[in-house]
Amino acid sequence: MGLFDKLRNEFIDIIEWIDESNNTLVYRFDRYQNEIKNGAKLIVRESQVAVFIKEGNIADVFTPGTHTLSTANLPILSTLEGWKYGFDSPFKAEVYFVSTRNITDQKWGTKNAITLHDNRYGMIEIRAFGTYVIRVKDAAVFMKEIVGTDGYFTTDKIAEQLKSMIVARFTDTIGKANLPVENYASNIHGVSQLVHEAIESEFEEYGIELTKFVIENVSMPDKVKEEIFEYSRLNAIDLDKLTKMKMAKAIEGAAENDGTAGAGMGFAVAGMMNHVFQQSSQNQSSPQTPPPVPTALTYYTVINGQQSGPFEIDTLKQMAVQNVFTKETLVWYAGMANWSKAGVLPELKHLFELLPPPIPVQ
Repeated sequence: MGLFDKLRNEFIDIIEWIDESNNTLVYRFDRYQNEIKNGAKLIVRESQVAVFIKEGNIADVFTPGTHTLSTANLPILSTLEGWKYGFDSPFKAEVYFVSTRNITDQKWGTKNAITLHDNRYGMIEIRAFGTYVIRVKDAAVFMKEIVGTDGYFTTDKIAEQLKSMIVARFTDTIGKANLPVENYASNIHGVSQLVHEAIESEFEEYGIELTKFVIENVSMPDKVKEEIFEYSRLNAIDLDKLTKMKMAKAIEGAAENDGTAGAGMGFAVAGMMNHVFQQSSQNQSSPQTPPPVPTALTYYTVINGQQSGPFEIDTLKQMAVQNVFTKETLVWYAGMANWSKAGVLPELKHLFELLPPPIPVQ
């Protein structure tokens, strides 16, 4: 044996991994023929674990710290090698370092629009996107189920699979939540938590922990947005005036599309709108008093502290579906002595019996 061979045998191996990336999950420590000396030093840093693999079998797993490799701390590998009374240098094993820190700013999103049914708008399409954070929770399971023999494994290699799982659970969750479509924006945090709870167990099957899940945006077609904005104004706008304005706009649009009758229709529209605004001015100048009983019974309501109406039964039914008109809403019609809650009037009770009950708390 030459001098250099003797010195080489006396060297103590240092096995470690310094991670300078922000997306590496697994790194295989390369040694010539995977030979490791007896008494080698294994350095496992915080947010790492080291996994020893022998001939495709997961052996010992080391947590953060500095370890001197011997039969005492390699019990599984010793059994696989058949060591009973210690071992001579060198021995062969593959060493994989697994990062257990949080991998942040992972993106997800719906490639295609998700079709949902809404009780008022029918079938609608929505899209969503956001971010999530993951970390390896069980290194042995992660190596077995995902990595295999890959010596350099990054988040890019699993991102598409995780995104598919997220989109599938997101679709299921919002379908079960049965929220009105206009409430998605105001309930993003709550929906995010529901999706997180629905998917975390699936991630754990691969040894991964979903530490954070965020929905950043839920979007829908512009036409649906316009209808939602229009309904939201019902609390502040007199429905009678809104109907007249829409009728005037419809007639005006018809006049613009009909070149031959455009002038005549324009004068008719102008006269109609002038009549509408004259009536509005008269109503504003005169004291607001309940009107006489009409042929069809109409109701005044108190919404957001303001008197609104009068409304017919069909209009109240639409308002009830939109949750603008509830059992607690004060109503009055000609002949009543005082205002009363809508839910106690026999002629209005049926409006609320047609509505679905609240979603039970699980």
